Amino acid sequence: MSTSLSRFAAAAGGVLASSLLVLGAGGTSAVAAGLPGVTFYTGADATGSAITADLDKVGTCQELSAPVRSFRSISERSVEVYFNAGCRPGAPGTNGDLTYVVGTLNTGNFPYAAVSYRVRAN
Repeated sequence: MSTSLSRFAAAAGGVLASSLLVLGAGGTSAVAAGLPGVTFYTGADATGSAITADLDKVGTCQELSAPVRSFRSISERSVEVYFNAGCRPGAPGTNGDLTYVVGTLNTGNFPYAAVSYRVRAN
């Protein structure tokens, strides 16, 4: 595991542990306000320009300002990512059922450049 990924994993673990403590105390709104959220990156492995997802627009298709290749997520919500404009499923330029779901605590690269997303109500 690379040093930067190790630091990210350690930070994510610390945030998750803090969140669980707050949840145990009944403070769910404090948890949501304290989590970093979902960040998309124009390059692979969280490199390039960063674009922060607007997690307040639940269920609304949002276009990204630039195609993105990777992400980091420490969030209270999952995000559906699409490789076509208008949150249309499928590989770039095709119809189909291909989408990518960014979970609440993960990081990774997309198989294609992503151009739109929708925040789940979970």
